[in-house]
Amino acid sequence: MIDQVSLPETRSRILFAAMELFWEKGYQSTSIADLLKRAGLHSGSLYHVFPGKQDVLLAVLDLYHDGIDAMLLTPVWKDIADPVERVFALLAKYRELIVQTECTYGCPIGSLALELHEPDPPVRSRLMANFSAWVAAIERCLVDAGPRLPHRLDRRALASFVLTTMEGGVMLARTYRDVALFDTAVGQLRAYFDRLLDEARAVPASRKPKRT
Repeated sequence: MIDQVSLPETRSRILFAAMELFWEKGYQSTSIADLLKRAGLHSGSLYHVFPGKQDVLLAVLDLYHDGIDAMLLTPVWKDIADPVERVFALLAKYRELIVQTECTYGCPIGSLALELHEPDPPVRSRLMANFSAWVAAIERCLVDAGPRLPHRLDRRALASFVLTTMEGGVMLARTYRDVALFDTAVGQLRAYFDRLLDEARAVPASRKPKRT
């Protein structure tokens, strides 16, 4: 039986149901029946839009990737102009999610990457694309910080380190059911940023490269 709803609405229902279920239960533990029940659709509706469950996963990963600005970055950064503080505001958002869920929160992309140890190439490429988009957003903040950070600093590498800190902190907080583990990781990262800012401030203005 196929539900009498438009294909775009059917697709949307399935994707948002999948986002919730993959986060709550994991990809492997989510059945087609689970997806249909959560989406409020009948048997056959999913296959009318997606050939299989992996196709749903690929579409979910594309949705996360395409929505990173609207769903995550823009709401967090709308009132924050300082590029360095934007980095820590984003981390603060994850802390908020950890607290709101009583330390059961797991980054959706990170959780899928851990669960799918050897994903098919299309899945892995989309996981990589999501991580890369997150890192690129942080890198833009570090570039915008300009001479406030040391000139020779590898900003891409530091952005990747910020991602590693976030994912590791979330995983530890979830495992120990204690947000203090996340706070410790972010605190160490903040101390490192403070040292970088101090290092840049110590360089005489005459030796700082001119921005073009």
